[in-house]
Amino acid sequence: MGFDPVGDYPLGSRRPDLVQTPSGLALEEVTLESARRGALSAADLRATPATLRRQASVARAAGRAQLADSLERAAELATVPDGELLEIYTALRPGRSTAAQLEQWAVRLEGWGAQRTAAFVREATAAYGERGLLGA
Repeated sequence: MGFDPVGDYPLGSRRPDLVQTPSGLALEEVTLESARRGALSAADLRATPATLRRQASVARAAGRAQLADSLERAAELATVPDGELLEIYTALRPGRSTAAQLEQWAVRLEGWGAQRTAAFVREATAAYGERGLLGA
């Protein structure tokens, strides 16, 4: 069965069959009772790349291109380890990184399949350079 970004929104109520946890639990299995039983892990409370891409389709269909772009980058980053995400976040703060260091992050992101996010880092690098916000 296909996905209609207009008719299937909101996913949780109209197409719960399309929403699952990273470990494969169905949305209906994510309950307070499951948490009390210890049947859920912290990872089960995360959005999957597939769900984020579907949400991006919904946003794009609603004419919200910037939100869609952000959700597509989030889908790319959903499988990047938390520690790496925090390092990237820190590296992107003004004055924290050189252009070469940010380029290294872009290359690493491409290695994780995060091409859009790598392009975003390169765009930020150029903007930081123009504004004198790169580290020494």
